[in-house]
Amino acid sequence: QVQLVESGGGSVQAGGSLRLSCAASGYTFSRNCMAWFRQAPGKEREGVAVISTGGISTGGGYPYYTDSVRGRFIISQDNAKNTVYLQMNSLKPEDTAMYYCAADPARPCGWQMWRGATYNYWGQGTQVIVSS
Repeated sequence: QVQLVESGGGSVQAGGSLRLSCAASGYTFSRNCMAWFRQAPGKEREGVAVISTGGISTGGGYPYYTDSVRGRFIISQDNAKNTVYLQMNSLKPEDTAMYYCAADPARPCGWQMWRGATYNYWGQGTQVIVSS
């Protein structure tokens, strides 16, 4: 049974940093796809960062970012812990949202990686609040 458990959200002032974690269980990181999405009140869910899981030899570790967070957020993985992280730096009030990790254990990341419907499994979400 696949489970995703997020942690690390909280409140921070603009310019600050937070690190989110997503611990996955029930499958092994190997050429799968994991992503972070966020949803702010009254807005549509949007993909923030995506990573191909697994070792470099299998094409894993390559990150993808949406334009609004590129250069500020870093997605990374710890294969031994089956955990994906989202390091968020230089946070802005517009980053305020509920953040969710999502996993597609069956396939590597592909052209549909920014679509929420691509992912079969979701975490419960962790709230991030950035004050100005």
